[in-house]
Amino acid sequence: MASEVRIDKWLWAMRIFKTRTVATDACRKGRVTVGNDTNPVKPSRTVGPGDIIHVRKPPVTFTFRVKAVTQNRLGAKLVPDYMENLTPQSQYDLLEVVKISGFIDRRKGLGRPTKREGRELAQFTDNMSDDGWDFDFDFDDDADDDFRNDSGAED
Repeated sequence: MASEVRIDKWLWAMRIFKTRTVATDACRKGRVTVGNDTNPVKPSRTVGPGDIIHVRKPPVTFTFRVKAVTQNRLGAKLVPDYMENLTPQSQYDLLEVVKISGFIDRRKGLGRPTKREGRELAQFTDNMSDDGWDFDFDFDDDADDDFRNDSGAED
């Protein structure tokens, strides 16, 4: 077994990221740091036993201690033998708050309408058609000719 391994490979092997490409992108975007250093690491940075890794997956920053390194992806049951999760409970609480308030704090007009908003929109358009609004208005040829004459175009 190797004594050190690339950080992107270790993050993938420990199932912190689903693919190695995603782990590499996280390193390049500055979301991974090692130790107390606040500078982001490159994907090629090597880590060994005892290193502390901080991974920022907004809004949470996870913290892990490397117990051992491996080149291969592990089964989920074997992961605790290779790393220790040091993430404080406050970070997990923050994650729960975001999950709960995710749909409550959605700004109006963003994203797909909710069922309630869809019903209100359908009710509004039904009321508009009941009030005499004609949404199926077609332009007839006579009105089109009148428009051309008013705009100064020749017949």
